[in-house]
Amino acid sequence: MFPLLQGIQTGLILAIMLGPIFFALVQAGVERGMRAGLMVGFGIWISDLIFILTVFFAASFLIEVIEWSGFKATFGTFGGVILIGFGIGMMMTKSAPLPVVREKRPEIGARTYLGLWVKGFLINTINPFTFFFWLSVMSSIMLGDDYSTNYATLFFVGVMLTIVLTDTLKVVMAKYIRRYMTDHHIHVLRMVSGAALVIFGIVLMVKVFLL
Repeated sequence: MFPLLQGIQTGLILAIMLGPIFFALVQAGVERGMRAGLMVGFGIWISDLIFILTVFFAASFLIEVIEWSGFKATFGTFGGVILIGFGIGMMMTKSAPLPVVREKRPEIGARTYLGLWVKGFLINTINPFTFFFWLSVMSSIMLGDDYSTNYATLFFVGVMLTIVLTDTLKVVMAKYIRRYMTDHHIHVLRMVSGAALVIFGIVLMVKVFLL
């Protein structure tokens, strides 16, 4: 059970970080409801799972990839542009007005759900922090005295379970908060969330080129 508990601890550390993922989850949950927020979360979880499987089976190859001199600049620039694009798009797009009957869920089509999934997937995938985080975690596990396939499996199961549960809790809380918000409040949240994504994108690009 020890590696499982270690994984839960790592997942909790990720859960309390205030990054673009947090703003994307809360904005979708407040503005569109619980299902929409969970769809964004589902995109994030699939992205994390792909990263975990990749570092699990190809850690040595990935280490060679990131040693390429142009890796950070290319990946960081692309990630920064995507985050800025999402942020600007969020600020320029008007939110749907709240329904007269608050308990009624807003109608969301399949294409919108797919777009929300893609949004969550891309925001998590193009963030270099995600890549380096999972690679460093896998490297530390491999260097440990207790390393084994079962150990690593239990660790990552603990991490993913914690991420899914905490992200779901954020969406549920966002849905609860939504009941007390007006159209103006949701507009302000959209602007703040969009601005946050733009700032994260700019900071990412500055770090890549200056640090």
